[in-house]
Amino acid sequence: MKKLALPALLSLVLAACSSTGTDTASQVEDRSGAGVTTVTAGSPSGSGIAALTDPNNILSKRSVFFDFDSYVIKSEAKPLVEAHARFLVQNPQMKMLIQGNTDERGSREYNLALGQKRADVIKQALMLLGAKEAQIESVSLGEEKPRCDAASEACYAENRRGDMLYSGEF
Repeated sequence: MKKLALPALLSLVLAACSSTGTDTASQVEDRSGAGVTTVTAGSPSGSGIAALTDPNNILSKRSVFFDFDSYVIKSEAKPLVEAHARFLVQNPQMKMLIQGNTDERGSREYNLALGQKRADVIKQALMLLGAKEAQIESVSLGEEKPRCDAASEACYAENRRGDMLYSGEF
């Protein structure tokens, strides 16, 4: 499986490097007591800390979904991971907790291991895009924190995820 995750991470990094556009820096007051935060206009984090809760901003989305029995980041999740990586780079005082989750199928031990792999692959992608290891912690919740508890494929798909939480949310 690691052979599949490495090309996915590499393509994620290459996609981030191909970004173009001009960014202008501005400062936003962080009311959490951390002082002034520098953010970049024109990027998904252009609204600063408020972008994390703005439903119109990609940063308000915090879950990366996975296929069954997989810990490979899907192509549709790459813009989300890239946006969160940019936010962490631009806000070095912010900390993130990534919670790896699974559906209920599989043993408890297997699901804890798979949840950890999912959290770790998101962490690695964020770090490859410039976030610092000290900003990010990854843990597995396995099947213990389901979003949906019906025995259906749609419900299982909702539970196969990695959730990204910022300081103050965990």
